[in-house]
Amino acid sequence: MFPIVESREIAKNVFFQKIQAPRIAKKRKAGQFLIIRKGEGGERIPLTIVDSDPIGGTVTIIYQVVGKSTAELSKMKAGEELQDVVGPLGLATHIENFGTVVCVCGGIGTAPLLPIATSIKNAGNKLVSIIGARNKELLILEDEMKAISDELIVTTDDGSYAKKGFVTTALQEMIDAKVKIDLVIAIGPVPMMRAVSEVTRPHGLKTMVSLNPIMVDATGMCGACRVTVGGEVKFVCVDGPEFDGHLVDFKELTMRNRAYLREEKVAMEKYEHKDGKCMGGSN
Repeated sequence: MFPIVESREIAKNVFFQKIQAPRIAKKRKAGQFLIIRKGEGGERIPLTIVDSDPIGGTVTIIYQVVGKSTAELSKMKAGEELQDVVGPLGLATHIENFGTVVCVCGGIGTAPLLPIATSIKNAGNKLVSIIGARNKELLILEDEMKAISDELIVTTDDGSYAKKGFVTTALQEMIDAKVKIDLVIAIGPVPMMRAVSEVTRPHGLKTMVSLNPIMVDATGMCGACRVTVGGEVKFVCVDGPEFDGHLVDFKELTMRNRAYLREEKVAMEKYEHKDGKCMGGSN
């Protein structure tokens, strides 16, 4: 069993949890993830390791409530225990001194990007971070990203905070201004990562994206997380989660991610009206 040390909501439907998992805390590297299961019969949830404390033996996750399983997870308090926490999984991010790296993240994507951006900065790179959200209420980890970035650009779709517009607009403005960029890393919703890749493609800017498709066993056995990259089938759990954004078949990825939308909706509706009582919430 894996005790939850800390649990709190940091934005609307976005939760921070610190979990006691000593062996994982000692081994994890930037870009790797966990598979979490709340209890017997529960869904296996893949979540990026945002931070770890090897001495204290804890790992940190940040996630958004999007369905029944994450809703149940968000209700757990400090002192309660998770049945399964498996990791670290996936390949660690390749880190070196590239030069100028632009990290682009949207919404909850700021959470998995934070440890990668930190490692990028620690390797001696100039780090420019572009973070965005639909509105101010959904913006997360601004202070943490600012602390590690040489330059931070914040956008909101509705203009409720900072610069109005999309993260892709801010990135395009940098490109138009002839800013030297050696690498772009984008993490966020699939449409956003696809859009970033299309912005950088005409300019030949290397762009890495981190994928989070439907995943089951996370060991390469089931094939549920397969994606097409450069015309070849890859398993995100063992070959990724990071891939060249210019080679990812985003159309296929989008279709596969929508495969269980109906079942997910039904499960969430049943959870919200469990025992005839409305649990509240719509995500």
